[in-house]
Amino acid sequence: MSTVPVKIKPLDHYEGLALPAYETPQSAGMDLRAAVPAGAPVSIPPGEWRLIPVGIAIALPAGYEAQVRPRSGLAAKHGLSCVNTPGTVDADYRGEIRVNLINHGKANFVVNRGDRIAQMIIAPVTQAVWEVADTLDETTRGAGGFGSTGTK
Repeated sequence: MSTVPVKIKPLDHYEGLALPAYETPQSAGMDLRAAVPAGAPVSIPPGEWRLIPVGIAIALPAGYEAQVRPRSGLAAKHGLSCVNTPGTVDADYRGEIRVNLINHGKANFVVNRGDRIAQMIIAPVTQAVWEVADTLDETTRGAGGFGSTGTK
């Protein structure tokens, strides 16, 4: 498994929380923790979403992105996900990372300080170089989209 150095800046409201970490040696993502005030949990009613601060800023090297994704356990147990998933943190962004959580469940979900609310994956980025063409190569699928290969 390869590694890449990434600078991280814990913000003032992150004090006392553990840095994002891989929970197992083979984990692809590291958990992000809610940096909401200790006495002010954030409630997310069913069908609504909230932007949750995680209290860190990062400096990714050029050619990398951070992907913010839902935690599978929160999705399976509570119907919690991220509105834009995966959310992308670009290499030139230096502001606080925040997670846009949505509650697809049937009950109110409360986010407390330090809760593991999402996972972040560091990934290489490839940028496209467009080659304008009059025609494209033929394939069996052709222009068939949205369900054209079957529904099951």
